[in-house]
Amino acid sequence: MIVFDLNCEHGHRFEGWFKSSSAFEDQKARGLVSCAECGTTTVSKAPMAPAVPAKSNTLPDSGPNSGPERAPQTDVQPQAVPVLAGKEGQSVSNAPPPAEVKKAMEALAKAQAKALENSTYVGKDFAKQSREMHYGERDAEVIHGQASLEEAKELVNEGVQVAPLPFPVAPPEKLN
Repeated sequence: MIVFDLNCEHGHRFEGWFKSSSAFEDQKARGLVSCAECGTTTVSKAPMAPAVPAKSNTLPDSGPNSGPERAPQTDVQPQAVPVLAGKEGQSVSNAPPPAEVKKAMEALAKAQAKALENSTYVGKDFAKQSREMHYGERDAEVIHGQASLEEAKELVNEGVQVAPLPFPVAPPEKLN
């Protein structure tokens, strides 16, 4: 899976998960990619930073030739996502959300913003710093940042209390 930061024609920023870049282009061409906030299907990829190799002091990748063996991750199972259809088979994601859904999304966005007021952005060090707090290697504090799907699964399997944010968060250095 690949995660793209996306922008709609109205300036809303959100993320989308796709099997590949070509899968994104195919879904976009078919009108299946839309803004969660306003429903427009005029979306494009936002500029993204290039992938940077992991530092030597981080955990090894779980792929082949990656060093020490890791226990298989069997506790976290993928879940099916329900698909809904609107009028005449139109995907619900292509239609503007109902007023009550928009109101709920706005309330959720406000709740996330309030929760992040007293949180420290740690970027790609999120998994490392979460572990350090969990194992008592540093003082506990509220943090948020980025973690890969694999890192998130590992944290959950280790019993580290983490939760995904409902809306993407731009790093502080990317904000105006």
